[in-house]
Amino acid sequence: MRIFKILNKYATRCAFAVALPLFGSVAAMPLASLAEPAHGIAMYGEPALPAGFSNLPYANPEAPKGGTIRLAEPGGFDSLKPWVLKGNSAWGVGVHVVESLMMRSIDEPFTLYGLLAESVETAPDRSWVEFTLRPEARFSDGSPVTIEDVMWSYKTLGTVGHPRYLGAWSKVSRMEQTGERSVRFTFKEQDRELAMLMGMRPILKKAQWEGQDFAQSGLTPPIGSGPYLVDQVDPGRTITFKRDPDYWGKDLPINRGLNNFDEIRYDYFGDANAMFEAFKAGEVNFWRELSAQKWDSEYDFPLLTQGEVVKSEIPNQRPSGIMGLVMNTRNPIFRDWRVRQAMIEAFNFQFINKTLNGGLDPRITSYFSNSTLAMHSGPAEGDVRELLEPHARKLLPGAMEGYSLPDGNDRPFDRQGLRRALKLLEQAGWTVQDGALKNSDGQGFDFEILLNQSGSAMRSASETQQIVDIYLESLKNLGITPRVTVLDSAQFVQRTNNYDFGMTWYERALSLSPGNEQLLYWGGDGVTLPGSRNWMGMKDPVAEDMIAKMLEARSPQDFNAAVRALDRVLMAGRYVIPVSFSPVSRLAHSTWLKYPDNTPLYGDWPGFMPEVWWQEAKK
Repeated sequence: MRIFKILNKYATRCAFAVALPLFGSVAAMPLASLAEPAHGIAMYGEPALPAGFSNLPYANPEAPKGGTIRLAEPGGFDSLKPWVLKGNSAWGVGVHVVESLMMRSIDEPFTLYGLLAESVETAPDRSWVEFTLRPEARFSDGSPVTIEDVMWSYKTLGTVGHPRYLGAWSKVSRMEQTGERSVRFTFKEQDRELAMLMGMRPILKKAQWEGQDFAQSGLTPPIGSGPYLVDQVDPGRTITFKRDPDYWGKDLPINRGLNNFDEIRYDYFGDANAMFEAFKAGEVNFWRELSAQKWDSEYDFPLLTQGEVVKSEIPNQRPSGIMGLVMNTRNPIFRDWRVRQAMIEAFNFQFINKTLNGGLDPRITSYFSNSTLAMHSGPAEGDVRELLEPHARKLLPGAMEGYSLPDGNDRPFDRQGLRRALKLLEQAGWTVQDGALKNSDGQGFDFEILLNQSGSAMRSASETQQIVDIYLESLKNLGITPRVTVLDSAQFVQRTNNYDFGMTWYERALSLSPGNEQLLYWGGDGVTLPGSRNWMGMKDPVAEDMIAKMLEARSPQDFNAAVRALDRVLMAGRYVIPVSFSPVSRLAHSTWLKYPDNTPLYGDWPGFMPEVWWQEAKK
């Protein structure tokens, strides 16, 4: 099942039971020492692992190699190019086939270690960063990875690639080759994260794509430097990756205990129900259960009772992210915050959560719920207040005073909430006329709710449909009857890329190290730029200023304050009607699939499954 494809796709796992400090203990590292080649780089202080480390702490260096794992994905695909806006790319290409200069550790909030690059060097003020390639780095066709490939990849992705690459590239003033195997990026502005972002871009083989229109989608298997090759492709149905026996990086310490399967196969299904049935039948080996109620009540199928399948729970220490129904403020009816608050009041979360999930999972009350980055309840205080006060006149109610979601109740209709909603709508110029909500010009309160028939990373299609169905019954009491349109994955991607909806299901995974991607999620450029993650269409200079403060922060304390201030602006914006999240990942899998005992900080997150798993000999 898909899990947050890049930040856009992994676009969401659920949060954790007990939060740790964002940066742990930050070493008092002299700035001058940053201007030396190093094996890794952290947002603040030093990487946790020293030079010469043996393996990542959450990997098992003794894990056996071999076997095949079959995984399930919803929907379909018509492209093998995840780096462009066009097309619906197969999952796994960007993960298994192509590498970047540096690799992220999912056991640290934001630390990168050298992968294609043997070292990284940055200025004391991080105004530039320089990477030196490993001399042994090779593409799967045996050709060396060169600085020419690196520079071509960065320029191409930054100019004609997916919009997620454009923001960071626009902050680069100069890219230059500084040695046979070295490249330096100099930045236009103060932004500590840029030195790290430059280490995380995919490196493609220039000779394969040069002379082509790179922005077009396509089914040509890319030549990468990663541990796997594209083996078999049945467009829209199946893609199989086989481990490259000549993979250049298989003996690197950072790869010890990773990439253990000889073959990784992804089968595509129409929706989550079909995927689950395939899992119960033994056609796929792994399943992420998103419903606590189902986890407790529906796992009695034969393979499990016979011991062929086991249940595992993986804790994590990451933010919940945001998930629920997002309102598109490009639509005039949602531009007034009072209307958006009314939509939130009409959503009886307590009843919906109890009906669909037994009330077992808590609600998302912050974009960074369950982490030290989450805004504190009540009025803003201390550093957070100091950051917001200069913008006080621009802030929506609740940002400074404190914002909380309505409680709702366990009955189908929350009458108090509906009364509050009607009052807010009336203040915004909407009243019920002849049974329908209209404005003074007689215009109806009409909008479309867009749903994906394949569901999402965190909710099945049937569950999102049930949530919407219950919500529609509540909206009828306000004289609102939205249209509901259910589309296949390709159509849904096309419509959401162009913001052609009134309300839709929305999921954004957020990490313990938010940075430049926040502009992709909430930045004003996304109001008109196709393919951004700013589905709500917000253009808020205060939010952008808080993101700037995050990127300029020189200490964890300043960083945390800026994120909490941003969280307040986002919640008070009332753009999303949040639902519940899970404090653990619930994983059902074939008994012979194993993972290390040492759970990483991020838990079940990109880089965990299938990377550190292995196949135990079947009995």
